[in-house]
Amino acid sequence: MFRGATKVTVDDKGRVVVPTRYRRLLAAPGEGRVVVTVDPDECLLVYPAPEWEPIEQQLMSLPSLNPQARRLQRLMVGHADELELDSHGRISLSPELREFAGLTRGAWMVGQGRRLEIWDEGRWNLRRAEWMKAEQAGGDPSAALESLQL
Repeated sequence: MFRGATKVTVDDKGRVVVPTRYRRLLAAPGEGRVVVTVDPDECLLVYPAPEWEPIEQQLMSLPSLNPQARRLQRLMVGHADELELDSHGRISLSPELREFAGLTRGAWMVGQGRRLEIWDEGRWNLRRAEWMKAEQAGGDPSAALESLQL
C-alpha cells in the first residue's frame, strides 16, 4: 500500500529516484517492471506492472463507440509506458510523459494506495491549495463520503 508524499528530483535524463520506502512495494510484484501512464489531472500514475494489467483490461473492455471511453483509452492506455526500476531504484520517464505532466526538476511522489502519482512541484502546490480551499468551502458530500469516518 503506497501512502505519503515525498519530494523528489527529476534529473537531466528524466530519471526519478523512487524513495526507498516505496521501492520494494513497487518492484516486488512485477520483478522491477512498472507501468507509468498519464492522468487527466495532469500528473503521472505509476503502477507495479501486475497492478496495471487488470486496469488496462477494464479500460479496453469499455464500449468502443462511447466517446468518453475512447478518450480515456487513448489517454491512459495510449500513453502507458512499461519501464524497469534500475539498480539504483530509478525510473526513466520519457520526454512525452514529462511534457504531459509539466515535470521539470522538482516533483512530488504521492502514494495513492495501489499506485503512486508523480506531480510537478508547482502544479502539486497549486492543486493542493485548490483542494484545500474547496474543502473549506464545504458543500454537499456525495453519499459515499457521508459514511466516511476519519
